Amino acid sequence: MPSKCEILCEILIAILLPPLGVCLRHGCCTMEFFICLVLTILGYVPGIIYAIYVIVFQNQEEYFDEARRPLYSA
Repeated sequence: MPSKCEILCEILIAILLPPLGVCLRHGCCTMEFFICLVLTILGYVPGIIYAIYVIVFQNQEEYFDEARRPLYSA
């Protein structure tokens, strides 16, 4: 499980260079990376939003343990 410092560093990298942040989390030849690259080329802000979404909310089980999940999640 990544520490809070690792997650914070990935988010800061994703703000500066969104495709690099996604590349560090998922790899450089994944669909998430290419989507983030296209969004960053089309507009910097959509690339940042997507990169933060991919880093924080995809594979949510890696970040949040059972005690921190909201009551409405399955």
